[in-house]
Amino acid sequence: MLMRESLLNRDTMNKTGGKEAPTVRMLPDVKVVKIGASSILDKGRELTYPLMEVAGRALEKHRIIFSAGGGARSKHVFSVGVDLGLPAGVLSQISMTDALGNAHIIGSLLAPYGVVAIPPEIFGHLLPLFINSVPGVVYNGVPPYSLWEHPPKEGRIPPHRTDAGCFLLAEAFGVDSLTLVKDVDGLYDKDPKTHDDAKFIPEITYKELVEMNLPTLPFDRVILDIMKNNRLLKEFQIINGAKPELLERALEGEHVGTIIRLE
Repeated sequence: MLMRESLLNRDTMNKTGGKEAPTVRMLPDVKVVKIGASSILDKGRELTYPLMEVAGRALEKHRIIFSAGGGARSKHVFSVGVDLGLPAGVLSQISMTDALGNAHIIGSLLAPYGVVAIPPEIFGHLLPLFINSVPGVVYNGVPPYSLWEHPPKEGRIPPHRTDAGCFLLAEAFGVDSLTLVKDVDGLYDKDPKTHDDAKFIPEITYKELVEMNLPTLPFDRVILDIMKNNRLLKEFQIINGAKPELLERALEGEHVGTIIRLE
């Protein structure tokens, strides 16, 4: 079919997404857990150690891909880069280093449980090998757009950061679940850290969330743009890492935070 048609033709593209050619789930029993750097790691051992202990116990039951954000160091890099007039692609490339540093921190803390930190250069190619050899792996979470990062709709900060990178990974490999570990109980209609009257949203579809057009979100906003075209990952959950016991429950499929669904 494609040999006879232009890849720029919309009708041709629509024919490639039918049920007769389902998308393969490469790692259907694997979980993805994103650990926020600003939310957890930057706050030191008081929050990080209990969460790592729970993650270690979870590795006895589940195969898990961990990732980390860049946190305070990425914010500093973005601040300097924006001041210097650097484009989003360059900011994306240099921010990878900060997230990689935090990934190594998580890898070190989880090393007693057999977790391996995988260099970004070989992560995508050798992920199935590693995850079938050890109970868990950790990577930096930044999608490898690098200089080819998409220009953001607003400002100059790269839109595809570590939350989005984990989301894209979960979709690409067809994993079982994605959990974003933050320092809030989930999604609110306002920032709960600055508004006492913020209302908790336990469950919502991405379409409803787009229509609400909230001024702030506890995850990369670009995920909502990506989610409308998803094939495999139908939902993800946001949980509070300050309550580490919730991680085990989330990995067991319990609703313990905010679930954002495809439909």
